[in-house]
Amino acid sequence: MSRGWLSSNQVVFTAEGCDTAVVDTGHVREVQATLALTAQALAGRPLQRIVNTHLHSDHAGGNAALQAAHPGVRVSIPPGLAEAVQQWDEVALSYRDTDQTCPRFLHDDTLPLQGHVQLGGWPWQVLPADGHDRHMVMLWCEPLGVLISADALWQQGFGVLFPELAGEPGAFEAQWATLDTIERLQPRWVIPGHGDPFCTVGEAIAGARSRLQWLAEDPSRHAQVALKGLVAFGLMERGQMPLAGVTRLIGQGLMAQPGFARWFDEPAQTLAERVMAQLVRAGVAREIGPETWGTVDARP
Repeated sequence: MSRGWLSSNQVVFTAEGCDTAVVDTGHVREVQATLALTAQALAGRPLQRIVNTHLHSDHAGGNAALQAAHPGVRVSIPPGLAEAVQQWDEVALSYRDTDQTCPRFLHDDTLPLQGHVQLGGWPWQVLPADGHDRHMVMLWCEPLGVLISADALWQQGFGVLFPELAGEPGAFEAQWATLDTIERLQPRWVIPGHGDPFCTVGEAIAGARSRLQWLAEDPSRHAQVALKGLVAFGLMERGQMPLAGVTRLIGQGLMAQPGFARWFDEPAQTLAERVMAQLVRAGVAREIGPETWGTVDARP
């Protein structure tokens, strides 16, 4: 189920004689659509398993609602953040500094790195996919030639490198290694975390490498791209934001991360005004009132 950019895509497995399952669950803002679309795909069957490629709010925001709607559903998450989920550490889970919302959920187990999970009657290998997120995984079905790539590879690009924003070394190199892994797999089809599935995998990898090289040559470029991207995501999450809200998101949230703070020395309000002007020019936002912006389809 392709969901746009606020909610990740969801892959629902409903093969007869097999446990029903969904990979990723979208954002909480669109949870009613998640419940309805999942129920439609399940056609009256209960959901038996949730698999998360990673735990960003756009990929795990529907977990809690699906748990409530389907008692007994088994939730499997990537290894590395099990304690953070158990303790609900919103800093470790990236929700606090990005000011993103994800309702608390419980997990049952962690995915076996390099091992396999059965989904839809097929074995899917769990592959580490460092870069966008240290703990992210991809799911690879060799018999089908299909890769669920999460945010490691889209048809045009890949997700912001959150470890770089956190000041952790090696994020650019990790993303490059993940692209190398995808190239070695030679998938026939890629189901990305956002956007339509695609078969032009070689083109997508070449484009991603070109972009990654450009970002790595001057990491301030990545900070600029990430700032715009995370403010745009915040706007999509809220529907509309005043200047004060954008300023607070930047000054009290994003600039707490070393990968932002070392590249920006302007006041948060100056950054907010500049970013919103850029998003308006890009057609992502529009002014709906004095110093207030909404998404392009927002109404004053």
